[in-house]
Amino acid sequence: MQGLDVQIQPVVSIQELIRAKELVRQVYMDEKIENYILDIVFATRFPDQYKLDKLKPLIAYGGSPRASINLALASKAVAFLNKRAYVIPEDIRTIAHDVLRHRIGLTYEAEAEDVNVVNIIDQVLKAVNVP
Repeated sequence: MQGLDVQIQPVVSIQELIRAKELVRQVYMDEKIENYILDIVFATRFPDQYKLDKLKPLIAYGGSPRASINLALASKAVAFLNKRAYVIPEDIRTIAHDVLRHRIGLTYEAEAEDVNVVNIIDQVLKAVNVP
């Protein structure tokens, strides 16, 4: 692309971006929603406690406490982008794959059975009770 003199124009200012970040953190999250997030993450760590016994040999390690924190923040961002001041379960389900995909390690058995992380997250989301 030699010879092109393209000027990039900002869409938002740094101050607007900082303000949006502050607003996202203020989005309300009910305790039931917080517990829902914890259940999702714990189900990746202790699948047998969530009636997901068949997943236990497939997961080498599940989501950490940081997975819970980031799932909560990302859910707040989804709510904010949808013009809501509160998080609903669908916000969590919308972003769960993106947040958890790289936070769950699979065993060799999972690879041998052609199971991937998306399959695991799908099963966890189906099994955990939605508030």
